[in-house]
Amino acid sequence: MIIDEALFSLEDQTLHLIECVKHSQVFQNYLLKKKQMDNCPEVSELKRQFLVEKERFQRVADYGKFAPDYMEKQRNARRAKRTLDMNQKVAEFRIAETDLQNLLDEISQTLAQTVSPDIKVDAGNPFFETGNHHCKGTCHG
Repeated sequence: MIIDEALFSLEDQTLHLIECVKHSQVFQNYLLKKKQMDNCPEVSELKRQFLVEKERFQRVADYGKFAPDYMEKQRNARRAKRTLDMNQKVAEFRIAETDLQNLLDEISQTLAQTVSPDIKVDAGNPFFETGNHHCKGTCHG
């Protein structure tokens, strides 16, 4: 890598892009929803319950159906997880988190496609549909 003014310029532009993302409505909404979720006593209790049930299940998981109450412990862990996931504050946070991830994916895709249409970008989302669709299912672009 050659360290010259072009590299410094790229670094400055990257920092500017980061600041733009941090000041975006999508990121601000993400921070708000995260704070609301983290400060909610109900969510904290649901997380605690889920972790307890998960731990109970993990103690017997290696033994599979031969463990006493395997199915019951597995279902309890799944129920606790679903209850946590269905909480309004958690659901709103997950939506905000996905919105932020989609923004970051779009930025990555745009940068890659600007450099070359042959660059493959793993967007982290198999249904990510913006960008180059000429890959015939062999990439996420």
